[in-house]
Amino acid sequence: MLTIFFATVSLLYATVGQAGGTAFLALMAFSSFPSTQMRPTALLLNIVAATYSTWLFNRGAYVDWKKLKPLVIASVPTALIGGFTVLSPRVYNAITGVVLLIAAAVLLLGRAKKDVSDCDAPLLGTMATGAGVGFVSGVTGVGGGVFLAPILIALRWASPKQAAALSAPFIWVNSAIGLVGAVYVGQLPSPQTWQYALGALVGAMIGTTVGLRWLSEKTTRYVLVVILGAAAIQLIAFPTR
Repeated sequence: MLTIFFATVSLLYATVGQAGGTAFLALMAFSSFPSTQMRPTALLLNIVAATYSTWLFNRGAYVDWKKLKPLVIASVPTALIGGFTVLSPRVYNAITGVVLLIAAAVLLLGRAKKDVSDCDAPLLGTMATGAGVGFVSGVTGVGGGVFLAPILIALRWASPKQAAALSAPFIWVNSAIGLVGAVYVGQLPSPQTWQYALGALVGAMIGTTVGLRWLSEKTTRYVLVVILGAAAIQLIAFPTR
């Protein structure tokens, strides 16, 4: 049953160009996963979901690799540092809960307009954004796309379609680096992760290819806001062990 939930979450996130790290954490919070398993499990699922999305966006020539390069270069070292960082269960729950609340707020308040043109992104600002989002990704297990895309769109550094295309490979790289750090310090994914990964892959495939035809972005936003907000409250008020 949990695998079906992971697949559903992956499908919903894929409709808006994301891997689903925040919602994966939400599901694990509801299921009372040990905090030491939540981060590596979410990072691994991010990799699986983002792999398909990256392939699909690249095949359609949507990825602007020139814009992606400084974001990734700045995020790799901070994602690794974040992965090496081990927090106590209480601190991890609190920080991850806050991150989930911020993610919910970003989805709820985001009102990107498709007709807004993008402008050149300053190198310093781009690298600072990549570094900050990369660290959050490594520490918590959030892929970072749910923060990166709204930032790029709000600052007009990328159009909505470009932001979605940039998010997928960004999530993949940072999740992979963060997972290396997490495993190095002894945190391992759940033994059932292979089942969840299969569900996440199927969900990503369906969501990326046909999800947008069936679900409006507005509906998807509100569904995810409810999931993230409820999980954040659970993590903060009723922490996992």
